[in-house]
Amino acid sequence: MKHLHMTIAFISVALFTLRFVWTIAGSAQLNKKWVKITPHVIDTILLLLGGAMMMKLALNPLEQLWLGEKLIGVVAYIFTGYYTLKLARNRTMQIIGYLGAMGWFLLVARLAMSKENLFF
Repeated sequence: MKHLHMTIAFISVALFTLRFVWTIAGSAQLNKKWVKITPHVIDTILLLLGGAMMMKLALNPLEQLWLGEKLIGVVAYIFTGYYTLKLARNRTMQIIGYLGAMGWFLLVARLAMSKENLFF
């Protein structure tokens, strides 16, 4: 389950990066149906796998502070990704949003690997 979760996370970030490149390039690929649906399916699977692992391992984000930080990082990654692809009004802001989203993703990956909280 862990390896599937990691694989889906990689696919999610790769797809986000592809959509970012297409956004910067002004590509018509962004209008295709699969491009609009697939990220939601992938991210839903990712969140469900994460929830299943939390339940299987009996992890509570209020007790395991690294997990709480990871969940906050996931929410921040989702928000900055949405900002990058939908709300940013110019290329500079899109690039800043993308870099911010990648920073959140790297924090989430670090927390998942080390299981050591940074902030709490």
